[in-house]
Parts: sequence; structure tokens; C-alpha cells
Amino acid sequence: MALDAFNDQTLSRRAMKAELLDAETELKLAYAWRDERDEAALHRLITAYMRLAISMASKFKRYGAPMNDLIQEAGLGLMKAADKFDPDRGVRFSTYAVWWIKASIQDYVMRNWSMVRTGSTSSQKSLFFNMRRVQARLEREAAAAGETLDKHQLRQMIATEVGVPLHDVEMMEGRLSGSDYSLNATQSTEDEGREWIDALEDDSAQAAETVEERHDNDQLREWLLFAMQQLNDRERFIVRERKLRDDGRTLESLGNELGLSKERVRQLEAAAFAKMRKSLEAQSQEVHAFLL
Repeated sequence: MALDAFNDQTLSRRAMKAELLDAETELKLAYAWRDERDEAALHRLITAYMRLAISMASKFKRYGAPMNDLIQEAGLGLMKAADKFDPDRGVRFSTYAVWWIKASIQDYVMRNWSMVRTGSTSSQKSLFFNMRRVQARLEREAAAAGETLDKHQLRQMIATEVGVPLHDVEMMEGRLSGSDYSLNATQSTEDEGREWIDALEDDSAQAAETVEERHDNDQLREWLLFAMQQLNDRERFIVRERKLRDDGRTLESLGNELGLSKERVRQLEAAAFAKMRKSLEAQSQEVHAFLL
């Protein structure tokens, strides 16, 4: 069934007319798809259970997503379930597919709830879809017992009930109670009011910091060039090939070129670094402290 070719009403009508599969037929189709990649069998299996996908999608309409999009996501979850279903496990396909359909719809709802990522872990997803229901039940039970819960008590009880940290409840409560606002909205009703984006701190490098960083880099470059000049030609060659190339060469390749053993190249490299260290330490107390 081409999910993008119909609106939700058309999909619902077609799904209601689809055949009902008995356990034996379902198993035969599942084997045909798994073992032979029979697309006709897959199509028949998916079509038969689209009514299940649509039924589950309808339960998420209260989150404000278009019904057709929810059905699309439910259909994708159903196809994932068909692709991963193992008929040898003795479980009905409908039972297995429920988890994949629900997960696909929930991921879609959370992705589109807000421009700010609402949650990604399993505990955050559970909190997102259950917090309001749990909160309403706790408030009803407290009212029936003649008790009054303050916000902190209620949050703590929700955290215990859902099995998540208290700070997750506080974070989710704030995100579910608010809306996304444009940073280009003005802070007041005046025409010349400043936009909210103007109040954001500029975290890019400031001019003074840029000049200071450039000065430090130039100074360090001078010190390194001077330290390199204290080395002989072979030592400079080894340091340059080992450390100053994007793809530093191995001790073995340098040994083959210089006619030396790998261990001898390593000794020359260590000696060169010792000379450079001594030169750098002599340049500045700051460099000396850094190298300690």
C-alpha cells in the first residue's frame, strides 16, 4: 500500500477492507518474506495489519500532529516490524508489530513537538507520554483523600511513579508548558522594541582576544623556529617528517631512507626533542612552566 498516495480517510477505508489473516497464513507470509524476500507476501502482510497501525496512530492525535503524518509513521513502524520479524519465535506478528509501530509514532511526535529536542532516552520518552496522565491521577487520588499536594510533592511523586530523576520531571514540565518563540520577536509591544536575539551573549572571539591569540601564536612560532635551528640537518629532517607532516612517517620508513635502524631513529628523535625543549625553556618562563 503506497502510504503517500492517499489521505488518512482513504487509507482508513482501504485498511478496513483488507483481509484478516489467520495464524497459519500469517506465518506462511512471514516465512516467504524472510526466506525468499517475496515482496508480494510482504505487501499482503503489511496491508492486512494497516488497520492496527491506523488504530494506534489515532491515539496520538492529541499531540497536535496531522493524522496523515501519524499514519505514515505508523506504516513505517509496521514495515520495520515486518523486516525484523522472526516467525520461528512463535509470536504473532501483530503482537510483535505493536512495539515497532508505537516506537515509530512516538519518535515522530517527539521530533515535531518542539524545535528544542524534548528527550531522547527511554526514561524521557516515558515521561513525555505519561507525565500528564500520571499527574492527573495523583491529583485525583489526593483530592479524594482530602489532601493538597504542592508542586514539589507532586513532581517528586511523578518521578517515583514513572521511575525518572526529579530534575527530568522539572525539565519536562517546563518544556511541555511552554511554546517555541522566535528570537526575532520584540521584547515589548513598542515598534522600536529590541528583539530577543539582541539580548543573547555573543560567544564569538572578541577583537582583543583575537589580537592576543594571534600575537601568542606568532611568538610561539618564532620560538619553535629558533629551537629547530639548534638541530643538525638529520635531526631537523626527522622532526619534520615525524611531527610536522599531516601524515607523520614511521620510524621504520625513516630508518630505511637514512640507512639506520628503527631504534637509532628513535634515539635521534628523542635527542632532537631534548635539544628543542632546552631551547624553548630558555626562551620564556611561561614555556618552561608549560613543559614541566
